[in-house]
Amino acid sequence: MPRSLDEWWARRQWATGLDIPYPIGRFRDAWAPYGRLVAQFRPEKNAELLLSQIPPAADVYVLWVCAIGHEFVATPAEQRARPGATRARGDWCPVCATPSQAPPVPSKFPSPAPVPGVDRRAQALAPRARRPRPDPVAPARRAEPAPEHRGRAFHSAAASTATSATQERLRALIGERLSVELSLNALTIGQPFHGRREVWPDVLIAEFALAIEYDSVGRAGDEHVGRREHSDRRKDALLRAAGWEVIRLRQKPLRALGPHDLVVAGVSASAVDRLIDRIAEVRGALFVDAYRRSAEGAPDADRGG
Repeated sequence: MPRSLDEWWARRQWATGLDIPYPIGRFRDAWAPYGRLVAQFRPEKNAELLLSQIPPAADVYVLWVCAIGHEFVATPAEQRARPGATRARGDWCPVCATPSQAPPVPSKFPSPAPVPGVDRRAQALAPRARRPRPDPVAPARRAEPAPEHRGRAFHSAAASTATSATQERLRALIGERLSVELSLNALTIGQPFHGRREVWPDVLIAEFALAIEYDSVGRAGDEHVGRREHSDRRKDALLRAAGWEVIRLRQKPLRALGPHDLVVAGVSASAVDRLIDRIAEVRGALFVDAYRRSAEGAPDADRGG
């Protein structure tokens, strides 16, 4: 018999003797094929647990929220085994699936009233006038593709000025190793992202057309997972579409999202050394070496006789 989430978690604590029977990310791979279910899960409505802490076969009641905002209760097994064409997508919702009992909405363009003396049936059966065919000699006009947007780095007053100590340490460690400009905080993009045509990465290096992000799960364990991970992926895609590359430092237990990401224990001198080496791999060692600082703090290119 399914139990409530609080009761199920308490029984798992008693059975395992652990305060956290299932750590964050334990069942991430098992839930990976069900992206829609991940989007329907809300930690704040489920005892502050993450979906990656709940086994897909757990006999427990979970509260889900569909894309429209309807809340409903179902076990993970029920959600994964919904019948019908929407099973693979996992976007089932009992409210959305129930046919509406409201009367049909009247058409915006109602049928015209009958005109006396006009045979509507004969008029409907009458042949319609054909449209003139285009001139076969004239070349067909093709729509011009939209020009590609090239991202421009700048200082945005709309960007948040509140930065964490971790972000400041990351910026300082990069500045100790590379002679680059680190004061810019925004980049223009071709499509809106959360209502704006600009994004605010943690660190921008215009010399390399490179954005650097630092991701952690946060104190509540809900940062950069679930829907927020989808937002990170879209942000990366917009940056790359604007001609910039992205490198994310992902704190354990997070996993890499992109081909150049690094999984680290935290922001440290060794982690930033790995980051500089990764930048050299992405943008070219000879090019990046020209911006490296010497042990005394001057660029290597200025150390000649």
